[in-house]
Amino acid sequence: MSTPYILRSYDKLLRLPFGRQIFSIYAARKAPYFRTIRPLVQKLEAGHCEIALKKRRSVQNHIGTVHVIAVANGLEMAMGFLAEATIPRHLRWIPKGMELTYPAKADTDLICEALSDPADWVPGNLPIKVIARRRDGTAVVEGVINLWISEKPKR
Repeated sequence: MSTPYILRSYDKLLRLPFGRQIFSIYAARKAPYFRTIRPLVQKLEAGHCEIALKKRRSVQNHIGTVHVIAVANGLEMAMGFLAEATIPRHLRWIPKGMELTYPAKADTDLICEALSDPADWVPGNLPIKVIARRRDGTAVVEGVINLWISEKPKR
């Protein structure tokens, strides 16, 4: 099976100075709402994506922690890149819903991570595990983003 375009682009840009930043800026432009969190794609491979999210004033809530909607945005971006890097070429995906819990305060920079087993990518419902962690590794938001996987229409 050929390498997905998103992975080829990521790998190619990583060879350049500031390649990770260039890829992240380009990636966020594809879905403009992602620019609000200024994501940095730290890791991208089939079945795994990590997005760094800085704790900045523009993503904080009234108690000075990273707002959970900003965290959810980072988790959704990680899931989307994981999906594009993992899904077989004959299939397509669309998100159906998100279930999250908030076990701790998001009071530092975060890593938003999405995980799946590439072997699970078959038509039907597919839960993608997502988790956001503080610098010390503590989970601050965790849950599942459910995807609907279907065959691409024949051309």
